[in-house]
Amino acid sequence: MKKTYKIEVDCANCANKMEEAAKKTAGVKDAVVNFMTLKMNVEFEEDADVKAVMKEVLKACRKVEPDCEIYL
Repeated sequence: MKKTYKIEVDCANCANKMEEAAKKTAGVKDAVVNFMTLKMNVEFEEDADVKAVMKEVLKACRKVEPDCEIYL
């Protein structure tokens, strides 16, 4: 399953860090952050609990960029 989320991030480098953090999160098959559109596309593993996975993605992203936001 793929979903798109609106994000808030200050710079392209931070967006890249968020993308890498999201990709390393359990339950995420792939993630792409587009700084220009401020969107994150996430592809989930089969049988993943999307809400729980996205909470973990947000936690991981805030470790690398504390003031980022993902609108779930």
